[in-house]
Amino acid sequence: MAVYSLWTSYIDKGEKHVRGKFVRFHHVTFWVGNAKQVKESAYYYTFNCQQNMGVLNIFRHTLNKMNRLKMGEHLMKHGDGVKDIGFQVEDCDFLIKTAKERGAVIVREPWEERDGQGWVKYAVVQTYGDTTHTLIEYLSPYKGLFLPGYKEPLFRDPLLATLPPAGLNFIDHLVGNQPDDHMVPISDWYQKCSLFHWFWSIDDKQIHTQYSSLRSIKMPINKPEYVDYNGGPGVQHIALNTSDIIQAVVNLRARGMEFLSAPNMYYNALRQNLKTAKIKVKEDLDRLQELKILLDFDDKGYLLQIFTKPVQDRPTLFLEAIQHNNHSGLGAGNFKSLFEAIEKDQEARGNLTVLTPKGQSKAFN
Repeated sequence: MAVYSLWTSYIDKGEKHVRGKFVRFHHVTFWVGNAKQVKESAYYYTFNCQQNMGVLNIFRHTLNKMNRLKMGEHLMKHGDGVKDIGFQVEDCDFLIKTAKERGAVIVREPWEERDGQGWVKYAVVQTYGDTTHTLIEYLSPYKGLFLPGYKEPLFRDPLLATLPPAGLNFIDHLVGNQPDDHMVPISDWYQKCSLFHWFWSIDDKQIHTQYSSLRSIKMPINKPEYVDYNGGPGVQHIALNTSDIIQAVVNLRARGMEFLSAPNMYYNALRQNLKTAKIKVKEDLDRLQELKILLDFDDKGYLLQIFTKPVQDRPTLFLEAIQHNNHSGLGAGNFKSLFEAIEKDQEARGNLTVLTPKGQSKAFN
């Protein structure tokens, strides 16, 4: 698994940008089955996550016939999920020109849109599978609701005002799942075509369970459920930053969100490891165990994180809440516990299978 950051230094981490810059995650676009379901999906995320948290960009459903057919084919293959990840950038033209020269497929060349609130430039580039990235450059300060053409919703559900705030601040990171042996080419693509920088990496030698690993080299091994159900690579989870994960989880549960559960032995081992740690955890470990929040640490700090159960029509996409306390990692120490929780959830659906030494699938017993 390789993770890229928009905010790393350039020392030994990749090519420095001559021009252009990825500023931040801007939005995530979901494609869902029909206009009615778009509304239901919006309700799901606003009720269970947070109203107006700047993550959803729901496509207008007044599409022409060709776009409807294209979307229909995509949904038949992948189901509901993330179609596009938007980035705010500087010098969109240069970034697209560089990507094209280095072999990237440009879905749509730069174009501009404006309204009375501002002026914006866009471009779209193809990345892994059918996932795309939209680059967004503000050509003038934008004072509108979201982007040109977007208006206030005609209806706001009155129940939303009665729900506790979720406390989710912004997109922390996203993870894209790849078929076996495809991770390195995709990582190389991001460094070469998007000038992303190497942040950290981890592989199956460090993280594996009895049945799964980040790259499966042992037999028998759990057959990856995501790639099968998604019909190929795609966005596996979206991590949302919070400054108070305990309150966030309490409120998210009250809003109806369901989370994966870590076993009690995880917290027994955590308490033992923290006895010799150089850091001090401010949060009550009993409270973390009660809420099933995971903790990872190093000599300088720690992070807290928790993962939801799948949130779409297939067991593919899920969400993460993460809190950093002087720790810039993504929870490598918790990956094994995450895999075990996913396997448990997968087994409950009857989808836990193993690959035999000959590469054949069989049910897990």
